[in-house]
Amino acid sequence: MNRRDSLKVLGLTAVSTAVLLDACKPGEDKKALENPEGAASEAGREEWEVERDKKLKAEKFFTAHEMATITLLADIIIPKDGKSGSASDAKVPDFIEFIVKDMPEHQTPMRGGLRWLDLQCLNRFEKSFKDASYEQKIEMIDQIAYPKKAKPGMEQGVAFFNLMRNLTASGFFTSEIGVKDIGYVGNVPNKWEGVPADVLKQYGMEGV
Repeated sequence: MNRRDSLKVLGLTAVSTAVLLDACKPGEDKKALENPEGAASEAGREEWEVERDKKLKAEKFFTAHEMATITLLADIIIPKDGKSGSASDAKVPDFIEFIVKDMPEHQTPMRGGLRWLDLQCLNRFEKSFKDASYEQKIEMIDQIAYPKKAKPGMEQGVAFFNLMRNLTASGFFTSEIGVKDIGYVGNVPNKWEGVPADVLKQYGMEGV
């Protein structure tokens, strides 16, 4: 499965606006999340917000093992292709680490889901998800990535992967790499050069 197919099948086009807005709250743009130290110079930010960001950034929630698993999952969801980098290239794991500290309600579902995933892989392959082969990883993900096809007993895994997928999409598409990936250029100056020649020709207005 190539990257574009995986994005379509995994339903990233259905990521809600609410998720994206929650991921980057007003006054907390992506640069602020990645570099709180420089946020003080940005309009609309209070000193306490900058200090809070510094404190959250300095803290660690996920273990090294959990972060390695998150990185693998994020890159399965959004792998590198010929157009742009992967989720980890866009620092999505760091984004997720920040978000679970900023939004603590995600901590238990994320940590519980990671442990559930490792337990499933240990039972199936006698290895954690991180240490399983690529084929084994995909075999496991296939069991939880498609909610309508998931078998009974996989509900926790489906819920976890839905959250992981939403956080990955939120982090990627609010990063510089992700913005370039979708071709968004924002407000840029342009130069009006008149009606295109082919349009004038279509309406018989050449030379007018």
